Amino acid sequence: MTTASERLRVKLELAAPAVEAAAGRIWGSPRVRELYPAWLATMHGVVRTAVPLMEAALERARALAAEDTVARELVPYLEHHAPEERGHDGWLLEDLEALGGDPVEAASRIPSPRVATLAGAQYYWLRHCHPVSLLGHMAVMEGYSPRIGLAERLQALTGHPPAAFRAIRRHERLDVRHKRELYTAIDALPLRAEHEALMGISGLHTMESAIAVFQEIAASAPAALEAV
Repeated sequence: MTTASERLRVKLELAAPAVEAAAGRIWGSPRVRELYPAWLATMHGVVRTAVPLMEAALERARALAAEDTVARELVPYLEHHAPEERGHDGWLLEDLEALGGDPVEAASRIPSPRVATLAGAQYYWLRHCHPVSLLGHMAVMEGYSPRIGLAERLQALTGHPPAAFRAIRRHERLDVRHKRELYTAIDALPLRAEHEALMGISGLHTMESAIAVFQEIAASAPAALEAV
């Protein structure tokens, strides 16, 4: 018999090749040296939503906890994991600064509608459906971490200094543990069919939105770091 996390992974794997192909258009581009700082700046807009989303889900889960077993049992996982993600968006800005980019400008930039769509739908589902929805989003963000060696490969492709790849290098290993903890948390919840459906919709939306974000980066002008 399959578990809830296994069933979620099967759904996500249907979209995974399309996401990988979209990312490949960045990493395989002859302009990858110029696109990498654009990737850092754009992904900062995505990653900085991780903790606020978990805090919003935690607030909603606590509000439902008295009458909702799934929400109640979701609380400890979110309480534990949200602090672990704090500051990861800053890693991307540090890498951008290592390239000579302006982290203040990148942090104050208005994210594109594609980035807002990726994160914004999560607020709707966790507030108006159920906070367990966020686990589908997190299954994508944690479950499809950079593969071991990506930082080294990108450094060789771009010629950028090692200090510009610290965020990717850290996540090559960190997300392996986070993914395992997430799947364990999912399988410990007394989920019903509607919870699993919601997580699946959430995760597939994140993958669809990620494709749009990657396409945007691949087509972008090298404005994030014109001097490189």
